[in-house]
Amino acid sequence: MSDRGRVRRVTLRDIADKVGVTPSAVSMALAGNHRIGVETRKAVQAAAAELGYVPSSAARALRNQHAGTIALIVPTTATHVFGHSYFMHVLEGTSSVANEHDVQLLVSTNPDNEHGLAAYERVMRSHSADGAILTSAAIDDPTVERLIDSGLPVVMIGSFPYLPSAVAVGVDDRSASRTITEHLITEHGRTRLLHISGTLDHQTGVDRRDGFLDAVRAHGIEADAVIVEGDLSEESGSAAIAALGARIDGIDGLVAANDDMAFGALTTLRAASVSVPGDIAIAGFDDFGLARVTTPSLTTIRVPAEQMARLATARLFQLMEGEDGGWQRHVVDVQLVLRQSCGCLPLDSTASEAGVLPV
Repeated sequence: MSDRGRVRRVTLRDIADKVGVTPSAVSMALAGNHRIGVETRKAVQAAAAELGYVPSSAARALRNQHAGTIALIVPTTATHVFGHSYFMHVLEGTSSVANEHDVQLLVSTNPDNEHGLAAYERVMRSHSADGAILTSAAIDDPTVERLIDSGLPVVMIGSFPYLPSAVAVGVDDRSASRTITEHLITEHGRTRLLHISGTLDHQTGVDRRDGFLDAVRAHGIEADAVIVEGDLSEESGSAAIAALGARIDGIDGLVAANDDMAFGALTTLRAASVSVPGDIAIAGFDDFGLARVTTPSLTTIRVPAEQMARLATARLFQLMEGEDGGWQRHVVDVQLVLRQSCGCLPLDSTASEAGVLPV
């Protein structure tokens, strides 16, 4: 049958958008869960009837299950997850709240980079979890919407402006990136800036790049700015510097989308006898531990990943209990941490940081 002749199935999200609640609240309302208020249940039932919603057997199974487990879904490989500080902070925050509620935590990853559905399918098809935390999903990942529409309570960590019905906690990456870029411009007089971005198929990479662009445009120095896409690894930071070749001589400031790439760039620059921060001032992003132990120490944005994970997990338990009135999108504050790599702290200083400023 052609697409023109196929009738689109009404989803929980369609009902949720009409009533103004989350898909998981719709799922519980249709199941007659008394934790959902009477008026909300009536509104959901009326919208479902009006839209012609037909529940699937899989959705019914999800509503009726009690696995005593929540899932942390990370649609990437286990090697990447357990080798990156961000995920360890998320795991610590998520597991601490799960332990407080005496439930198990299931970590679902992909076996390799070619099987992007595995992390989701393992949770959705097995009915092995009562709710899920999702982090590091790509912008064009269609399975995210399937997960939300399944009726399983879901809280996302990160920014997902293309999913207005999602419950999500994150930071304002764009504003923070602009702040740290403007610090190099206004406090250190750097005007020829390089940005090593994260992968641009993820909203974090896009937002941190756009914050950099906001800063250089506001100060009229966009024409001399350079952007190189990295993949958040130390190696890609090194590769970005190597790829510029002699063009690096025209750069006097560098803003990397995370500390790993900043460190890779720093190592390569020092090997080429480029002075940091003398010739090039450097700033990173995240402050998960590496920035404190590099030489020179890295100026960076401190992202409270463990706090975000705790907030996300606590909110998930609210959704699983059908509690109304919680936040839909929550933005957590970050801090600008000033150290040696931008010139705020002398290279011979024994202090760990020159200052910590709210963003």
